[in-house]
Amino acid sequence: MSSTKYTEYDAYAAEEAASGAAGRSQGGATQGKVFDVNGQDWDQVVAGAEDLGDERLVVNMGPQHPSTHGVLRLILTLDGETVNEARVGIGYLHTGIEKNMEFRTWTQGTTFCTRMDYLAPIFNETAYCLSVEKLLGITEQVPERAQIIRVMMMELNRISSHLVAIATFGLELGATTVMLNGFVEREYTLDLFEEITGLRMNMAYVRPGGVAQDLPSGATSKIRDYLDRMPKRIQAMRKLMDSNPVYLARTQNIAYLDLTGCMALGITGPVLRSTGLPWDLRKSQPYCGYETYDFEVATQDTCDVYGRYLVRMDEMEESLKIVEQCLDRLQSVKGPVMIEDKKIGWPAQLAIGADGMGNSPRHIAHIMGTSMEALIHHFKLVTEGFRVPAGQAYAPIESPRGELGAHVVSDGGTRPYRVHFREPSFVNLQAAPAMAEGGMIADVIAAVASIDPVMGEWTDDIRT
Repeated sequence: MSSTKYTEYDAYAAEEAASGAAGRSQGGATQGKVFDVNGQDWDQVVAGAEDLGDERLVVNMGPQHPSTHGVLRLILTLDGETVNEARVGIGYLHTGIEKNMEFRTWTQGTTFCTRMDYLAPIFNETAYCLSVEKLLGITEQVPERAQIIRVMMMELNRISSHLVAIATFGLELGATTVMLNGFVEREYTLDLFEEITGLRMNMAYVRPGGVAQDLPSGATSKIRDYLDRMPKRIQAMRKLMDSNPVYLARTQNIAYLDLTGCMALGITGPVLRSTGLPWDLRKSQPYCGYETYDFEVATQDTCDVYGRYLVRMDEMEESLKIVEQCLDRLQSVKGPVMIEDKKIGWPAQLAIGADGMGNSPRHIAHIMGTSMEALIHHFKLVTEGFRVPAGQAYAPIESPRGELGAHVVSDGGTRPYRVHFREPSFVNLQAAPAMAEGGMIADVIAAVASIDPVMGEWTDDIRT
């Protein structure tokens, strides 16, 4: 979709708004027929289209993208194969995560929010924990080693998330080889997550005050092997797509959205950076010590699907650089990975016991054999949780999809009074009509895929 098309779209929207205002000034609610497309209303939509007397085809499209099955409805108005109008129907996924967090302790909240964007769980946990740490006033007390591990895990998670984005995108365009390569490489990343946290997804590894446990023995060497492997594998994936004529025909000058459109819609992440603006919260509003790392913000100036693909490929290469810097720092930075304040920090020196789980033998011996006070404190910390001073805080981070922020509110108790997330997929998806209208129906597939939406981000309150 060209910039001229986008201008026409803007002009059309302005004209419609003006005509609606004129209708209201004449005593009517609006001028023309209004359709509320929100489920179980297909007959009304079709009948309304027929009443207008236009020869047009209104169809439901999808779900096509793997993360949109059952939770996204695209209503397209077609003139032949050209999309005249695209409407996005959302609201079919209600996980109740935000509400459930109000009934759990502050630390237990990580177990819920990690499941929101299930392709980027570490980012969900980190945004939430940074907000809690702001309320506690302990941001500067989080151990340096814990911050390094957080950065390393987030960048590994960025790579795994982008691999899924590119793999599924290739699948949607018929490039099954790209899909197979992307998921194979993602498995190697998930192997590292399992090695470090014990879980491949939804780890609840980042906790208020630090991380759940230090790197296990042998993890560093496995990460080094990963760093040796991945650059060659990324280049192999580039050979499949960067200059592929079929791929270029399906992505170049497709789903155009320039900087003006992104700013108007609040778009962030790779979609925004494909317009040439190097807006990355790791640089503009650094957290977890990102200002001390050497990396470049990947940008393109194409404003199309191909540019968004290139941004993600470049970001994976930059993430590998950051992970390597983290490994170098972890060799020299020793110490705890959880805040020293025992009233806040859960025991983080975990070791696998005979039962396959548990805290370190030294900690167990201390609370069970030598200190009744330590046992009582441990019991209260785990069952009741720590108290957070009354107030509210917001912490944004740069997730694989854009700005992910957690707004937490405390009434001074051991549970959150309110938690709300700024989900980039929810915000970015509103760009789909601007990308799709005026283009071909086949390009809608590429447009939605280039946004890389993950509907699991959407919690409950904004749609109930």
